[in-house]
Amino acid sequence: MPDAPAVVRRRRIRPGTIALHAVLVLGAAAMLFPFVWTVATSISPGAGLSSTPSLIPDDPSLGAYGQLFAETPFARVVLNSFGLAAATTACQLTTSALAAYAFSRLPFRGRNLVFALYLATMMIPMQVLIVPLFAQMRSLGLVDTYLGAVLPTVASAFGVFLLRQAMGSVPRELDEAATIDGAGHLRIFAGVVLPNIGPALATLAVFAFMSSWNSFLWPLIILRSRESQTLPLALAGLQGQYTTQWDVMMAGSVVSILPMLALYLFAQRYVVQGVASSGLK
Repeated sequence: MPDAPAVVRRRRIRPGTIALHAVLVLGAAAMLFPFVWTVATSISPGAGLSSTPSLIPDDPSLGAYGQLFAETPFARVVLNSFGLAAATTACQLTTSALAAYAFSRLPFRGRNLVFALYLATMMIPMQVLIVPLFAQMRSLGLVDTYLGAVLPTVASAFGVFLLRQAMGSVPRELDEAATIDGAGHLRIFAGVVLPNIGPALATLAVFAFMSSWNSFLWPLIILRSRESQTLPLALAGLQGQYTTQWDVMMAGSVVSILPMLALYLFAQRYVVQGVASSGLK
């Protein structure tokens, strides 16, 4: 007996699904529009108060980027921001990983209380600490130095919390097996725990780098000379120097966005895995 013809069932698309996708598309377009407009304005020669930039420039040019780097020390500014962000990220990864291992693996009296008090520091806004931090940096002779800009960001309560949550998901049996083989805490930390929390480390690296890259208030207070400025300070200066030259200002904005965009695209899947494994919602 021949087989009955297969019945092809077409999945019916519900109106609610169509509406949801339409809202998502509109939201994505609204989020992308400022970035597209910024790039389009940066390659529109003469964009300013006398002309309205369009999303499709008539005569695109990279002249604004050349003017930006020729008339301002923008290359030095980019290197300053990259160096400070890299140093801050390395310090936070080191201090947060060590502290998280202590809170996660080393039993001591009052551990939970100390951890709770440490997390409570996240409730203190940076604006409250500006004056005592500046007084401390001035007494140490670190005003207008890169070390003075990095020191207040060496430790991160959020980083300790994130990595402690990730380390809590690493089975203790691995520690016990390494201990039987004669491993100490340092070897367990470096050879057992850290390799198993790679996504959380990548997540913290992205957050730390982004926070330092976009930091404005503390560099504004501690860094005085023009040569030691960071990108947010330089962009604020462009608003006063090139008030009517939107193409130059937008060129500076594009330069500041590209490194963070590249970092996020590279570490996107690690960020998702890290947030999921650490239990953050």
